[in-house]
Amino acid sequence: MRTFRGTPVPRPARTAVPLLAGALLLGACGSGGAEGAGSAADGKVSGHITFQTWNLRAQYKDYFDGLIGEFEKAHPGTKVKWIDQPAENYPEKLSADAGGGTLPDVVNVSPDLSYPLAKAGLLMNLDKEPVTSKAKRDYTPEAWQGNELPGLDGAYAFPWYLNTGPLFYNKALFKKAGLDPAKPPKTYDELFADAAKMAKSSGGKVATLAGVPAIEDFGRYGVQLMNADATKFTYNGPRGVELLTEYKKLFKSGGLDSQALSATPESAGRKFLQQRVAMNPGSAHDLANFKENAPDLYKNLGITDAPADTGKPNMYVMGLGINDRSEHKAAAIAFARFVTNQRNQESFAHQVAVFPSTKGSLDKPYWTKDDGTDEGRVRVASAKMLDGAVNYTPVVMTDEMKTVLQNEVAKALQGDKSPKQALDDAVAQSNRLLQQG
Repeated sequence: MRTFRGTPVPRPARTAVPLLAGALLLGACGSGGAEGAGSAADGKVSGHITFQTWNLRAQYKDYFDGLIGEFEKAHPGTKVKWIDQPAENYPEKLSADAGGGTLPDVVNVSPDLSYPLAKAGLLMNLDKEPVTSKAKRDYTPEAWQGNELPGLDGAYAFPWYLNTGPLFYNKALFKKAGLDPAKPPKTYDELFADAAKMAKSSGGKVATLAGVPAIEDFGRYGVQLMNADATKFTYNGPRGVELLTEYKKLFKSGGLDSQALSATPESAGRKFLQQRVAMNPGSAHDLANFKENAPDLYKNLGITDAPADTGKPNMYVMGLGINDRSEHKAAAIAFARFVTNQRNQESFAHQVAVFPSTKGSLDKPYWTKDDGTDEGRVRVASAKMLDGAVNYTPVVMTDEMKTVLQNEVAKALQGDKSPKQALDDAVAQSNRLLQQG
C-alpha cells in the first residue's frame, strides 16, 4: 500500500484557472445535448459516457478496469471510456475542456476545482435533483458538506475519498521539557504554552514547530476565513490577528524554528528527524524512515491530531462531479454512484492510504484496530480524526493567494509589520485577486 499525506497522487498546483468567457453559453459539454440540455437524471441507464480521473492510471489501472467492466456487465448497453489526466496542469485541462465543450460526463474534482465549473453552470447540483439528493444519506455528513460550494446552494460532487494527516510528536523531548508526553496539546493555547516551555527548557535549541501558520491554522483556530458567499476574505478579524500575534511571540522565543519562514515539508521533516523540532506532520512512510534511520525517535514517537480550537480537524476531499450537459446523465450518475458506493470505496482505500467517505466504513476494524504495522498505526490514528473534520481551505483560495498570506505572515513575524497590518494587507491583496477572477 502506498501512503500519501493529502491524496493518492501528486497534487497539481492549486491555481484557479478562469473558465473561458463563453463557457456559460456553450451549447453542450461532454457527450452534449441539443441546446445545452442534458438527458434526464432519472432516465434509462444506457449510452456511452466518459470518466476522467486525476493521475491514477499508472498505479491503479487494474482496479479501474475491473470496476468499469463490472459496471458495464450490470448495465448492458452502457460503455464507459476512462480518461486519466496527469497531475501537472490538471486545472488548465479542466478549463480547456469546459470551454471547448468536451468536459467528461463524470469528472474527478476537488472542491476548489468544482467551484468554477459549478459557477459556470457545468456541474450538476446534486441537492436539486431527487435522484441524486437522496444519495446524501449514504455518505458521512462531513464528506457531503465538503463538496458543498459557498454561494451556490448545494453539493456538486459525490464524495469519493478523504484524507487527513496526523501530527507526530517526540515524547522524549516533551518529557525532557517537563511536559506530559501522554498529553500532547489539543488547543492552540496549550500548544503555545508547551512551545514556550520547550524553548525555555532547551535554551532555544529545540523548537516545537517548524512552519509558519497557513490558512488551515487560521481555520482551526476559529477564524472566520471568508464571508458567507465566498466573495471576500475575512481572516484579518480580531481572532486572526490574535493567532498571528501568538505566532510572533513563539518565533521570538524560539518555540517556532528560526528557519520557519523558508521551511519546506522536507526541511521540516529533517529537523524533526534530527530531534531539533518536537512536532511535525507525517505519514506511515515517515514512520518507516524513522524506524530505520532514527530508532531513538521511533521508539519515542507519539501520534496526535493538530490542535483545533474548533474541535474539528482539517481534511482533504475528493469527489466525482456530473456534467450537467451530459447526453447520458442517468448513466453518468449511476456510474459515479457505483464508484463511490461503500464496497468500492472501501476496496480502493485498502489499496491506497486514503479513507472512504461512506457512512459506517470508518467504524470497521481496518480503520479502528491497530494491526501492529506502521501503516496500521497511522491509519487508525488518522481515521479517528475524520469524525467531524472539515476542509478549512476556502475553495476560491488560489496558490497565489496562499503565497500572499505566507509573505505577509513572514513580515509580521520579522517585525516589519504589525500582525494586524500584515493580515489587512494580505486580505486586501487576495480580495483584489478574487475580484479579478
